[in-house]
Amino acid sequence: MKLRAAPFRTIYILKMKTEEKLGSVKRFGARYGRKPKLKFSKIEAEQRKLHKCPYCHKIAVKRVAVGIWSCKKCNAKFTGKAYSVARKIMAKETAEIIEEQPEILKEDLEEQEQASEEA
Repeated sequence: MKLRAAPFRTIYILKMKTEEKLGSVKRFGARYGRKPKLKFSKIEAEQRKLHKCPYCHKIAVKRVAVGIWSCKKCNAKFTGKAYSVARKIMAKETAEIIEEQPEILKEDLEEQEQASEEA
């Protein structure tokens, strides 16, 4: 960032990198280390948010227990994955690797995801 203090002086201010917020993982304090807490935070945030119902397509699905999901709108109770209804929770590194792969592999991955959603 560039600031101008005097007619012929320019002051440069460096911005610090922003880190991911820990959220509910702050409860662990200084224990367990940074990386495990960030991974746990990402998984927990995914698990606690509302998901899309496969029956009525409304975002009203909440986790009841491990792998059991319930829609508040249509009262459907169904099984899914442990932390999300249908999709895998990808870490940053995995997402970056997929972006670096050629388009052909991306198309194959998208086709596989669509096939798994239909099943």
